[in-house]
Amino acid sequence: MRPTGPRMNERIRISPVQLIDENGENAGVVETHEALRRARDLGLDLVEMNDQARPPVCRIIDYGRFKYEEKKKQKERSRNQVVSELKEVRLGRSMKIDPHDIGIRMKQAKKFLLEGHKVQIVQQFRGREMAHRERGYERMRGIIADLEELGKLETEPRMAGRRMSVILGPDKRKIEAYRRKMEKEGRKTEEKDEELAKQMAAINEADAKAEAATPEPETETETATEVPAEESKD
Repeated sequence: MRPTGPRMNERIRISPVQLIDENGENAGVVETHEALRRARDLGLDLVEMNDQARPPVCRIIDYGRFKYEEKKKQKERSRNQVVSELKEVRLGRSMKIDPHDIGIRMKQAKKFLLEGHKVQIVQQFRGREMAHRERGYERMRGIIADLEELGKLETEPRMAGRRMSVILGPDKRKIEAYRRKMEKEGRKTEEKDEELAKQMAAINEADAKAEAATPEPETETETATEVPAEESKD
């Protein structure tokens, strides 16, 4: 099987090489056999780090330990990397939602923005509420003003059936300023609020039970009135 990874030790054929010694210092251009002898005397490896350079750059290192440290760094980078998702926050089952519940849902939206996710705020309309959609737009404007402390508006409020929605994305500069402000005031940011998850779980459970128990009310419809035909005159 053909070896993988960088060339090292006897596999390095080109001579001379630009040598980086065991302390990370530039040792200048040396013959490959001399660089290899120095690595062996130290019980280390001679590893080709840049085969495109002329002369190629080689370094004296413990290759096993080097690979282990690189894997650790890769895991750390993967752990810190945020995969942005579109998170949905529903404002209850209708326009009739308690202001306290809206406050909790806005905390959840802020948590998502702080974590680097986009947020879609959804307002449901039921029955005759569809005739008063301006109230939904008014509520959305207030929500946008609140969340713009951490995010930026990506889509204006819009209707789709009985749903009104708006999307905001995270703004790194605003988020950093918000973190500094909260730290200065000695307050926790939303993603560190242990009670928020419990509050949202309770709200979601209540919403699910209410949704299962309450049928969708019908909208008012105009009933056609039958007009009697005129009696015929003999």
